[in-house]
Amino acid sequence: MAVCDTCGNDYPRTFTLTKDDGTSGVFDSFECAAHAMAPRCAHCGCTVLGHGVDVDDETFCCSSCARATTGADITDSVGT
Repeated sequence: MAVCDTCGNDYPRTFTLTKDDGTSGVFDSFECAAHAMAPRCAHCGCTVLGHGVDVDDETFCCSSCARATTGADITDSVGT
């Protein structure tokens, strides 16, 4: 059995997740993997589980956070 890098659970069905930059970890659940590997919003700090918004080299959870931090002229939806 392997031990989860996030919670320390010794579990028989762990998995290894490797990011493009080579960072990897062993996890017992997607929840633990998200806590350890998902990006955090540069404004509010929440875990970005969806696509997020990138402005320059920063990742944000939504356009509101991106605007608040960078002043970027972006929105989450297109007006009709």
